[in-house]
Amino acid sequence: MIVSLPAEKEYFSIGEVSRITGVKPYILRYWESRFGLLRPNRRESGQRKFTRRDVETICRIRELLYERRFTIEGAKKHLRQQDKKAPVQISLELAESSAAAETLKEVKKELTDILQVLRNGNYSAGH
Repeated sequence: MIVSLPAEKEYFSIGEVSRITGVKPYILRYWESRFGLLRPNRRESGQRKFTRRDVETICRIRELLYERRFTIEGAKKHLRQQDKKAPVQISLELAESSAAAETLKEVKKELTDILQVLRNGNYSAGH
């Protein structure tokens, strides 16, 4: 199942995930209790906030259970095996205007300034 997620959104509510994946919210809550890979963060209000990766995981679970007719235990085992095989790669999708991107730019500037001071020798070594 291929789903198209809005590029500007980083987090999704359980209702949005339900509409995107075609899986009822009560089933998503059940899967959350059964699959260790599926652990959405919570907002301060307690509402679940699903990431893009969570949505992809739900699509994988849905395919295994509904289309390939795996049992829950079989799907869990299959997902564990797939995660062991797959290389770990972190995907960062940051909009230019996001707070995270701004923070990273500030950190980069501070590190560049520190490097410049160190290169010029304008520092006292801990004294």
